Amino acid sequence: MLIDSHAHLDLKDFQKDLDEVLERAIQEGLSHIITIGIDLESSRKALKLAHQYEFIFSSIGFHPHDADKMDADQLNQLSRMASDPKVVGWGEIGLDFFKNFSPREKQVDAFNQQLDLAVEHDLPVIIHNRDAHQETYETLRKRKDKGARGVIHCFSGDYDLAMRFMDMGYYISIPGTVTYSKASNIQDVAARIPLERMLVETDAPFLAPVPKRGKRNEPAFVIHTAKKIAELRGMDFEEVARQTSENTRKLFGI
Repeated sequence: MLIDSHAHLDLKDFQKDLDEVLERAIQEGLSHIITIGIDLESSRKALKLAHQYEFIFSSIGFHPHDADKMDADQLNQLSRMASDPKVVGWGEIGLDFFKNFSPREKQVDAFNQQLDLAVEHDLPVIIHNRDAHQETYETLRKRKDKGARGVIHCFSGDYDLAMRFMDMGYYISIPGTVTYSKASNIQDVAARIPLERMLVETDAPFLAPVPKRGKRNEPAFVIHTAKKIAELRGMDFEEVARQTSENTRKLFGI
């Protein structure tokens, strides 16, 4: 059984055929999907989906792209949602210094506030980190002794960076990009890090793996990511599926 640890099922890409998408996921052997909030409205929709489907869980949070839209009232509303038993994580939060859709200072402030709330609610964090490796690492390092824990979503760094995050207790999530022919960094990470610290994800509807590249990604396609990891590590697919699912259950309390 596999778990897609990170999908965005509330997005409009899935409005017309979500039930068929979920049926294909079940047919491919997925036991659970975590659908991810990226702002207040998205978090509400994610939680609603989690209540509609027993095998779906959700997270809440403000993505760095929308950090400049976050205010105290919205944070308070997210904080009230955090106690729902179907909410298993706080995120997607973090820093994105590649697109800079929100000013960097706003991103840093939103990141810090949400990390504190995640610790307060004893929820693992789901970290977005793009072109902000050192800043993300230092921000998390300052909370190492405060109970912060979580996963670096859609990991894009190298092996040394992965080990630094894992040394702080974080998990590394491998996306479909590991199947791309030129993705040498993430392939090296997937081949070498301890399997006990690895999750798999689709980030659906984005980043569809080979052989589905160029199409809308969906949770069923996580099987291709897991198979590529097994190939890179020279091990059975079933063991990759079993261990990454166990890791996901452990981190998110599923």
